[in-house]
Amino acid sequence: MATGDGRSPAHPEECEVAVPTTVRRAELTLPAAPLGPPNPLPALRPVRGPHTLDEETRRGLPRDMARQIGYEPLHTVLPVRVLDGYGRDRTPTALDAIVLENERLRVTVLPGLGGRVHSLHHKPTGRELLHRNPVLQPAAFGLAGAWFSGGIEWNIGATGHTALACAPLHAAVVTAPDGGPMLRLWEWERLRDLPFQVDLWLPDGSDFLHVGVRVRNPHERPAALYWWSNTAVDEDEGTRILAPAEEAWHFGYTRSLRRVPVPVSASGQGSASGQGSASGPDGQQADRTYPLRTTHSADWFYEVPDGDRRWIAALDAGGHGLVQTSTDTLRGRKLFVWGSGRGGRRWQRWLTEPGTRGYAEIQAGLARTQLEHLRLEPETEISWLEAYGPLDADPALVHGHDWSAARAETAARLAAALPREAVDAAYRAWLPCADTEPGERLATGSGWGALEVLRAGHELPGTPFDLSALGPEQAPWRALLETGALPAAHDAAAPGPTLVAPHWRDMLETAPAEPLTEYHLGVAQWHAGDLAQAVRSWERGLRRASSRWPLLRCLAVADLTGGHPGRAADHYAAAFGELCAESRDGEGSDGGDGGDGDGGERTAAVAALGREAVEALLAAGRTADARAVWDRLPPSVRDRGRFRLLHVMVLVAEGRADEARAVLDAGIEVADLREGAAVLGELWAEITDDPLPEHYDFRMQGDG
Repeated sequence: MATGDGRSPAHPEECEVAVPTTVRRAELTLPAAPLGPPNPLPALRPVRGPHTLDEETRRGLPRDMARQIGYEPLHTVLPVRVLDGYGRDRTPTALDAIVLENERLRVTVLPGLGGRVHSLHHKPTGRELLHRNPVLQPAAFGLAGAWFSGGIEWNIGATGHTALACAPLHAAVVTAPDGGPMLRLWEWERLRDLPFQVDLWLPDGSDFLHVGVRVRNPHERPAALYWWSNTAVDEDEGTRILAPAEEAWHFGYTRSLRRVPVPVSASGQGSASGQGSASGPDGQQADRTYPLRTTHSADWFYEVPDGDRRWIAALDAGGHGLVQTSTDTLRGRKLFVWGSGRGGRRWQRWLTEPGTRGYAEIQAGLARTQLEHLRLEPETEISWLEAYGPLDADPALVHGHDWSAARAETAARLAAALPREAVDAAYRAWLPCADTEPGERLATGSGWGALEVLRAGHELPGTPFDLSALGPEQAPWRALLETGALPAAHDAAAPGPTLVAPHWRDMLETAPAEPLTEYHLGVAQWHAGDLAQAVRSWERGLRRASSRWPLLRCLAVADLTGGHPGRAADHYAAAFGELCAESRDGEGSDGGDGGDGDGGERTAAVAALGREAVEALLAAGRTADARAVWDRLPPSVRDRGRFRLLHVMVLVAEGRADEARAVLDAGIEVADLREGAAVLGELWAEITDDPLPEHYDFRMQGDG
């Protein structure tokens, strides 16, 4: 059981008192930018992440890899709502934390932020084994928007950072295999409709954090499966990443995937000698196992031979650092680097505060690459065990020219610190504990899992989704389940989130055809790929709806998808006009501010719809209408970086390049700039031939 119910000091990781193995609540204070409200518009638009391949590359891949890359790609992030309402103003914020501690390690976990392991502190040496971000700064890297860097994150769902990166998980204490306390985290992953759990414990006297992971498919249909555990580690000139591989699949954010030798290669090419540690810019031979010897952002997915132990390590110039290992089910290993170029350095500064060391990511996943999804059969589960801990190796061997010797030295030190047999034994000992019912509850996640258990009666020992977790978002869907009809719409800025799984879509199809039901049914049909039927549902709902703008916006997205920018512009203009009219009539506030403050639900709707409307109107060549929408946005919205950038786009379209340049010269920080986004550089080039300023250079490949 846990020891102590009270709150620990604000910085639990600074306490150096050795204690028996414990799991306790704590509080961690960090400068943090508030997440803001979720975007109320359903995420109908396709996912456009940086990890995409061209057809020529796909044809040249091994058959099993190509098949898994093509298996069930994610088209939208429905039913999840996008988090894009955050800014960049950080204030000291108290975050709920859970601390696991034995005499060797102290682990700080953030259950309200995806269960992120924020710190892994090795007490005998005083070393922090992870890249511990000193701030919480959301950025638009997650599948559902907000994400932050640092620590160890548990990525489930689809290619990219999990939609749960900034979401709360359920957390409780259970009994570990050795009889001590263990922290269990669990949730219902909604992109794939899969419950999962992450069990963390510290065996007495161990230098290694043990992590048992299980993903279950309780349905009668197969599900696409994705998992990568991502660990951020400090990087400097002496940092080297080691893995048991002589080849890797290199992805350079140019839609290509190439097999290259390790450690020495050009950017995606090179000989297979494996010797030497040449350095140089991309396109020349360089030792890519040193993160700062690559100029641009890149991934290396290591080809670990079948039968070899799975591990990856990050060691500094003195041979000290972190190692991660696992049972063989967690097959893949990867290195991600931002690179030493201007764009990579800019992203590193963007994600933290001045003076913070840069980082690389060492990762472990179920497939060879992150572009692949596996098939989890109906009513089955998959599980494995990971271990994280310190490693000390001979620096002369680790950093020598002989890659085989460097690997052998690292593997030998790992075998001495934590034998492979011990990891396998720990996994076997943990498996019976995976079904143990939780004891003391430490944190509460969402109510979506409880709704699914209520609907289908799933038996999920070890991960209870209690009805007490049901909240306002689940209430209308519980009513649909129990009465066959959605409750009547209430006066709100936007409809609530839509459930899109086949069983919920079936219920919507048989429910009374009220406008709100037609809206949700259309969203579910859109998610299923039945675009024409979705449009018909939205058009039926529009005929009788008292609040028309949500349906008009859905039709606008359908027009864009169908290649009708003029019709889309019409629908967007009408939707924005009706939302502003509703806001003015319902709240007595001009421009849609709604009197609910800058972070309110109505303002979030006005901001989200206004942004999409301006972009669509500009794309259709209707500059005056785009200006009219921008002018109607509340001042508090227009002052945000994203909307100042939107203003620059309007000014450029109006032919007012000098005024657009003045806005850029004054400085813009676009808080939700997406990974790989080139919009700032493109606008700059459209306005002027001057060199792109460093603070606008976010290029992940190309010049920089």
